[in-house]
Amino acid sequence: MSVPEELRGTYRRQRYRLVGAHSAVKTCHWVRRSLNTGGAENCYKNRFYGVPTHRCLQMTPSLGHCTQSCVFCWRATPETLGVSWDQTRDISDPEDPDAVVEGCLAAHRKAMNGFGGNPSVEKGLLEEAKQPLHAAISLEGEPTLYPRLGDLVDSFRSHGFKSVFIVTNGTRPDVLSSLGSEPSQLYVSLCAPDEETYRKACRPMVKDSWGRVMETLELLQSFSCPTVLRHTLVPGLNMVNPGGYARLATLSNATYLEPKAAMSVGSARARFGYGEMAWFDDVRRFAEEIAEKCSYRVIDEHGWSSIVLLSRLDRPIRLY
Repeated sequence: MSVPEELRGTYRRQRYRLVGAHSAVKTCHWVRRSLNTGGAENCYKNRFYGVPTHRCLQMTPSLGHCTQSCVFCWRATPETLGVSWDQTRDISDPEDPDAVVEGCLAAHRKAMNGFGGNPSVEKGLLEEAKQPLHAAISLEGEPTLYPRLGDLVDSFRSHGFKSVFIVTNGTRPDVLSSLGSEPSQLYVSLCAPDEETYRKACRPMVKDSWGRVMETLELLQSFSCPTVLRHTLVPGLNMVNPGGYARLATLSNATYLEPKAAMSVGSARARFGYGEMAWFDDVRRFAEEIAEKCSYRVIDEHGWSSIVLLSRLDRPIRLY
């Protein structure tokens, strides 16, 4: 079943550039900010891991497909639009990974062309932005519902990308265990310290989701690439029980932890307001509380993104 036209229309209005039947790209806020400031202002991936912000392509191969309906999710969903559609299924007729990458590159470059008339954007930076080096498979949806995810990683690399990040909610350990090709870095969005909080915050839509997430955490130790537990936090919802987050970090032996404030943007505004968001100081304190209860410690932060980086390492691994 294809993505309903009502949903596709909403994505277009939100400035997603649709690619084929189930993929999309969108220019990130930080790409725009980096270009408009001559590279002076960049996202946390640049500060932590060296990723060149203006050369990042943010995409999804699983538009409108997900196994959770998180309270803090900004994306349009069948639920919010009143559309009847099962978004939890695997993509039944997956398009070829090379076609997905080439379509995403074409759409990304078209978006970059729009900066050509802006006198504050340096021509050299813009030309570099048209040749992205980093792919973030993280824009929208759950990428493990695209059955050729490992092949997609390979395709990005064959098209000249130096690094590829995958962000998953962890509900498909079966896919991760047979991925084929590892990304440069694997993120698991772990947005609860226990099952009760998980059900409230992440609102899973498939059976035994918490058990699947636990299986994914245990699986992380088998990956050779760096792994990350991302905690997207809302006070009073899932910004609780730092000891629980510490226990799960120890279980996973993840390379990094990234506590981050959830933003009241997009569809999330209907579920929590701007005044209910965590501020950066709140996130920093919570990160320190996690660190007190395990062997991870705070090693960096990015205030503009309201994110803190924890690790057992002295400093993050620079990919560039």
